[in-house]
Amino acid sequence: MKFRLEASTLQLLRIKFSFFLMPIYWFALSQVETINKMNALLIFLILHLLVYPSSNGYNSYMDRDTNSVGGIEKPMLPTKQLFIATVLMDIIALLFSLFISKYFFFFVSAYILASRAYSNRTIRLKKYPILGFLITIIFQGAVVFCMVYHGSDVNKTLDIPYLPVIGSALLVGSFYPLTQIYQHKEDAEDGVKTISMLLGLNGTFIFSAIVYFLAVNILAFYFFSILSISSLYIILACGLPVLTYFFWWMLKVRKDKTAANFKNTMQMNIIASLCTNAGFIFILMIEKF
Repeated sequence: MKFRLEASTLQLLRIKFSFFLMPIYWFALSQVETINKMNALLIFLILHLLVYPSSNGYNSYMDRDTNSVGGIEKPMLPTKQLFIATVLMDIIALLFSLFISKYFFFFVSAYILASRAYSNRTIRLKKYPILGFLITIIFQGAVVFCMVYHGSDVNKTLDIPYLPVIGSALLVGSFYPLTQIYQHKEDAEDGVKTISMLLGLNGTFIFSAIVYFLAVNILAFYFFSILSISSLYIILACGLPVLTYFFWWMLKVRKDKTAANFKNTMQMNIIASLCTNAGFIFILMIEKF
C-alpha cells in the first residue's frame, strides 16, 4: 500500500508557524556561556520541526476549525492521519531528546503533556482564560528558555538565570492575547473563553502593552546586571517597529472593531517575530561570534 501525506495534515501541522515561536530559542542560546553547537542544532530541529508542529496539529485536530486560525486563513478539516502524525512526531522528539540529557527529555515531555492538556476535549485547559494564559506563557516562554539553555550548554548546566526565564514568559504573554483577538466569536461557539475575550478588545491591547513593558524592564535589569548594555540597546531598537505597528493597530481597532481581524493579527505576528528574532540573533552574534 502506497503512503500518501494528505494536504490537510501538512497544512494543519503549521510548520511555518514555528517561526513565531522562535525568539525564545535565540534568546536562550545567546545567553549560554559556552555553546555545544551540535546540541544547539538538534534542539532547534526538535522544537521547530517536531514539538511545535505536533502541538499545532493536535490543537487543530481537537478544534476542527472552519475559520481562520494561527497562520492559516482557510484551514482544511483534519483527518485521522493528522492525529497519527502528531503522535509519531512526539515519539521521535522524545527519542532525540534523550541524546541531549534526561533533564531535556523531562522538559520536552512536560511541554508535550501541557500542550495536550491545553487542547484535549476532556481536559481543555484553553477554555479557562487565566489558566490557559498561564500554561501558554510558562511552557512556550519559561520552559522553552530553560530547555534550550540547559541543553545547549557544554556542561548541561541547571544553573539557569531566573530573570531571563521570567522575561521570556512575559514576552510570550505580551503577544499571546493579541493572537486571540479576532477569534472571540468562534471561541465562544466552541465553549472556550480566552484571556482576550475576558479582557475585551481594548483591554487586550492595554494588557499586552503592560506585560510587554514589564518584560522589557526585567530584561533591562538583567542586561544591566550582567553588564551587557549593548544587548539592551539592540532589544529596544528592534522593538520600535513592533511598538509602532502595535499602537497604530490599537488606535485603528478603537475606531473600527472590524480591524481586529486575521490579516492585522498576522501582520502583528510577522513584524513582532521578525524584529524579535533579529534582535536576539544579533545579540547571539555579538556575544558568541
